[in-house]
Amino acid sequence: MSDALVLNKDAQDLLFRGARTANSFTGEPVTDEQMRAIYDLVKYGPTAMNNQPLRVTVVRSAEARERLVKHMAGNNAPKTATAPLALVLSADSSFHEHFPKTFPVVPDARDNFSGMPVEARASMALQNAFLQVAYLIMGVRAAGLAAGPMTGFDAEGVRKEFFGEDSSQTPVVVMNIGKPGPDAWFDRLPRLDYEEAVTEI
Repeated sequence: MSDALVLNKDAQDLLFRGARTANSFTGEPVTDEQMRAIYDLVKYGPTAMNNQPLRVTVVRSAEARERLVKHMAGNNAPKTATAPLALVLSADSSFHEHFPKTFPVVPDARDNFSGMPVEARASMALQNAFLQVAYLIMGVRAAGLAAGPMTGFDAEGVRKEFFGEDSSQTPVVVMNIGKPGPDAWFDRLPRLDYEEAVTEI
């Protein structure tokens, strides 16, 4: 075990080595307090120009869950139907509207981005929202919960279902969260070693 890491081994295992993508969950609920604590931790992760484009839709009611499940692909549908909580994670191309608060160091940033083609903002939103999704996974693990992130769903269908056809939000990931249930894990697959993934130049 390397001594190069400051984080203690138990925390390393909780966040990385012992953490897995869960495919089943117990019925123990995920509380509003837990969700708020997770968000209040991961909001500090960096994004370009502090643009913070991730929007989190907490799907808690039975009615909303049914509306989501019908857009999930294959085995993702029953997993989403039975998880304690499901999140729709979206990239908001109107992130610049918050620049007066999030990027006050450039007073005209909102106006500058308002003049951009929406496709350029959408691309920036997508890249940075995926960063924030990764932070969110780590936050869920830090709360002692398991995350089951999925991209197998009809994103356009979810967008129309929950946000409307003309929404600036584009769903990118649906994430189930909760305490892992029986047979929650697939076998862990191999990871690339340092020499296979890292090149020094």
